[in-house]
Amino acid sequence: MNVHEYQAKALFRQYNIPVPRGKMVHSVQEGESWTRELDSPVYVVKAQIHAGGRGKAGGVKLTKKKTEVGGLVKEMLGKVLVTHQTGPEGKEVQKVLIEEGVNIQRELYLSILIDRDTGWPTFIVSTQGGMEIEEVAAHSPEKIIKLGVDPSAGFKPFHGRVVAARLGLEKELVAPMVTFLSDLYRLFIEKGVALLEINPLVVTGEKTLIALDAKVAFDDNSLFKNWDVKEMRDLAEEDPLEVRASQYGLNYVKLDGEIGCMVNGAGLAM
Repeated sequence: MNVHEYQAKALFRQYNIPVPRGKMVHSVQEGESWTRELDSPVYVVKAQIHAGGRGKAGGVKLTKKKTEVGGLVKEMLGKVLVTHQTGPEGKEVQKVLIEEGVNIQRELYLSILIDRDTGWPTFIVSTQGGMEIEEVAAHSPEKIIKLGVDPSAGFKPFHGRVVAARLGLEKELVAPMVTFLSDLYRLFIEKGVALLEINPLVVTGEKTLIALDAKVAFDDNSLFKNWDVKEMRDLAEEDPLEVRASQYGLNYVKLDGEIGCMVNGAGLAM
């Protein structure tokens, strides 16, 4: 199950993971009201859809003028964004996230997932933050760093120190990185996360770490233990046929064309 960026960041706050101050809004009026509470040199308006590549599709806008935020919200709401993850039909923007800007010094990439080869939760980090990780893997694989965590032992401070060293972080950022990764790992394990991605994770001019973006996908099999996560499900972002099938306990994946495949277990669907 996927969630929106604003929902992922709400979870981050629960685990003391630094994120920009922001709020999700459904209308221009809500956006203007919230913006009046913010005091920032830059305001960021982000479309909230279950797809990556929003920036390239016009789903992320910045302005230095508080008075322009309402216009950006109006322009974005109802817009159909087409990205490499939505398919040609795109997704309609029904809500936006308005955030304060931050003083970016460096952009890094960070994610946690289960490595299929080892079965361990694994950190994947890179100095190439802000770029699509697939492009980095294809053209500069040496810039992708992987570090597995033995689940029987859990996260240890040395994991954070290794990541900080490999990223070339300054001395005063080593301890914050250890804390940052420890909190992320705890969220990953406790909430049954399948994928957690921050792109970019930024180092600010004030020498702090902030998750500027947040993408979190959950293992459906863990939702019975985390009702707060299950309530974040946005049915409007899912295929109606898949939603209907899930109501009957069926696993259904919509395919293109006119050919269907009905299978049972034993991996035959593969």
